[in-house]
Amino acid sequence: MKFIVFPGQGSQKIAMGKELSDNFFEAKQVFEEVNDALNFNLTRVMWEGTNEEISLTSNAQPALMACSIATLRVLNKITKKKLTDLADYVCGHSLGEYTAMTAAEVFSLDQCAKLLRLRGNAMQEAVPIGKGAMAALIGTNIETAKKLIDKVKSYGVCDIANDNSDSQVVISGDILAVENAMKLSKDLGIKKVVLLPVSAPFHCRLMKPAQIIMKEALNKLEFKTPIVPIISNVDVSPESNPDKLRNNLIDQVTGTVRWRETMKLAENLGVKKIIELGSGKVLSGIANRMIKNIVTINIENTEDFENFL
Repeated sequence: MKFIVFPGQGSQKIAMGKELSDNFFEAKQVFEEVNDALNFNLTRVMWEGTNEEISLTSNAQPALMACSIATLRVLNKITKKKLTDLADYVCGHSLGEYTAMTAAEVFSLDQCAKLLRLRGNAMQEAVPIGKGAMAALIGTNIETAKKLIDKVKSYGVCDIANDNSDSQVVISGDILAVENAMKLSKDLGIKKVVLLPVSAPFHCRLMKPAQIIMKEALNKLEFKTPIVPIISNVDVSPESNPDKLRNNLIDQVTGTVRWRETMKLAENLGVKKIIELGSGKVLSGIANRMIKNIVTINIENTEDFENFL
C-alpha cells in the first residue's frame, strides 16, 4: 500500500522545478499553464528571483503546487502509470492538500493555481504585518504544547497550527502570545523553540478573514469525485465525497494541520511506501522518524527519477 504526499510552504527554493522543465515537455507544460492561469510570470520568480520573492506566500503556494504536479506528470510519463496505479491514498501538508486534489482530479491545474494565489493573498492580508507570529516547538508533543498555550491565553490568540510529529509542534497567533509561549517553553521541558520566518500566523483563529474569502471562492467551484481518496489535514480520514472535500479546505484555513495523525493513519493502514513529489524532503523525513520499516522516496529532479526506476 502506498501514499503519495505533497509538501507545504517552507519547502520552496530558488530554481525548484527548472531542471524538470528543461528536460521534460510535460513539466514545462505545467509551468506554462500556471503562468497563464495567474497572468503572471511565476517561473521567473521561481528560477531567477530572490529568496524573499519566492517566499512570499502568494508566490510560494502556487509555485510549490506547480513543482509537485510537474513531477507527477513526468512520473506518469516515464512509468506509464496513472495516479490510481501509483498510490492508494494522497495527501498534502497545508497547501499540499490543494495539490493532492489537483492530482486526484477534483479540480483543474489552472483552478488550483488561482485558488492558491487567492489563498496566499488572503492569508497574508488577514493579519497586519508584525501583529502575528509562528514558532516551532522542537522536542515536545501536542499535549505539552496545549499546556503551554493554556499559560499564555491572556496575551491573545495562540493555537496549534501544525501537529507535525511526535517531537515537533508549531504554534500560531498574536505575536505577544507566541513570544510569551517561547519564554515559558523551558518551564515545560521543551528542548528548543524557533520563531519561524513567516509573514502571517497561519492555521489559527486569526485567519478567519481569509477563511471567509476562501469559502466564497470554494463554494463557486465544482468539486469532482477524486480518482484516489484524499486524506484531509483537518479530519485525518480518507475522503472521496466532493462536498466534504470542499468543507475540509474551508476548515483547514483556521484549523490544525494534523500531520502526526496522518502518519499514524498511514502506519495503521499498513502503508509500506511513501512517495513525496516536489520540492524538498521534509515530509519524507517526518515519515522516516515516525513509521518503522517505511520506505520513503522523494522525487524532484531527473536523478531522483533514475533512482526511483
